[in-house]
Amino acid sequence: MSNDVVDGLQLALRVLLALVFIGAGLTHFLPSVQRTMAAMIPPRLRRSGLASPVNLVLFTGVCEVAGGLGLLLPPTMVSAAAALVVFLAAVFPANAYAAQHPKRFGRVAIPFVPRLIAQVVLMALVVVSVL
Repeated sequence: MSNDVVDGLQLALRVLLALVFIGAGLTHFLPSVQRTMAAMIPPRLRRSGLASPVNLVLFTGVCEVAGGLGLLLPPTMVSAAAALVVFLAAVFPANAYAAQHPKRFGRVAIPFVPRLIAQVVLMALVVVSVL
């Protein structure tokens, strides 16, 4: 494959990932999604005040939107990709907690192993999109 084709595929992947992250991040500002995501934060990570579950959900929404936008800007795409990989690792405990409580979280409670695989694949796609 020529460099132009690879560059075009990477751009398409970055745009797709940006749309996914921006879209997912914006959902964090919907009250029903906020409640569910706040409940997914494991009890050992729950705090009050600035680090309250709802504030963490809002913060992660901002992180996703910023990371998605960062993927679209050449000067920031590498640092945005690195930040998104760290972000995906940081939010995984909430997904793991939800997986342990499928009756409470319903369809959001993706089983642990498939969710872990999906998270690692998403991290890899983010990295590939900026190499």
